[in-house]
Amino acid sequence: MSSKYKQLDNKFCGLEFQTPLVLLSGCVGFGQEYTRVVGYSNQEIGAICLKGTTLENRLGNPAHRVYETPAGMLNAIGLQNPGANAVVNDYLPKLDFNETRYVANVSGSTIEEYSQVTRIFDDSPIDAIEINISCPNVKEGGVAFGNDPDMSARVVEACRAVTDKPLITKLSPNQTDIAYNTKRCIEAGTNGFAVINTLMGMAIDIKSRKPVIGNNQGGLSGPAIKPIALLKVHQVYQVCKHHNIPIIGQGGVCSGEDALEFIIAGASAVGIGTGLYYDPLICAGINQTICDYLDENKLSHISELVGSLTLN
Repeated sequence: MSSKYKQLDNKFCGLEFQTPLVLLSGCVGFGQEYTRVVGYSNQEIGAICLKGTTLENRLGNPAHRVYETPAGMLNAIGLQNPGANAVVNDYLPKLDFNETRYVANVSGSTIEEYSQVTRIFDDSPIDAIEINISCPNVKEGGVAFGNDPDMSARVVEACRAVTDKPLITKLSPNQTDIAYNTKRCIEAGTNGFAVINTLMGMAIDIKSRKPVIGNNQGGLSGPAIKPIALLKVHQVYQVCKHHNIPIIGQGGVCSGEDALEFIIAGASAVGIGTGLYYDPLICAGINQTICDYLDENKLSHISELVGSLTLN
């Protein structure tokens, strides 16, 4: 890989990223779907997170699965995927690992499933593994793993035991103390964090008086959640900076200015998700804006900007 943005290349969990931009899980399928967009270039991004993958194939939730809201989007896809073995055997061989980094997204309804899926991806060319701990634990009445620090740590620990690949834990904003959860996950062996996952929300059809989303509720993403995401990145960074643990900041990034806010708050990389639906070629403009900002502020590299927030 050769980056055309020398100010932006960096290492994330030991992996070479051409730029700080990461295409988020669920927004670009299993890597090939998005790359077919005319004008797209892998040189604009540091990594692609593949769609959430479980042990067995899943059909997902009933329609409607996606609904646009003011300044955002609700989605409840339900982890539709062909299963981990199919992803490794049928999808990964079609990807060019010389162009960018690819990150698997591991999901499960039990700790054992997380471990099994991680083990399958460990025996593959995937560069890193993102742990989606927002999934419900079926053995504990459906509470999400990510909302309980003990369960979060147990999932990370189980995945760490079966792989030496970098682990990136995707933190939920739907919890009481995200900083404490961060500490527990670091102790359990995570190498990085993705902050934040979607917030839970609902939309109602007033004619039928029923939820618009077939699953009744869904994850809210987009500009509406950016202020919350920025605060969570700042809170997580206060823990991570003492352990040299990097963060992918995400939640409503639709411009270069948005990305800069996340970097200043403490993110070493920036996730692009819902913004891709507004503009599939948004990444080039974001990178250029960051480069211009560095030049204007006489900074030679993006690393000088990470966590540079000064509180009032």
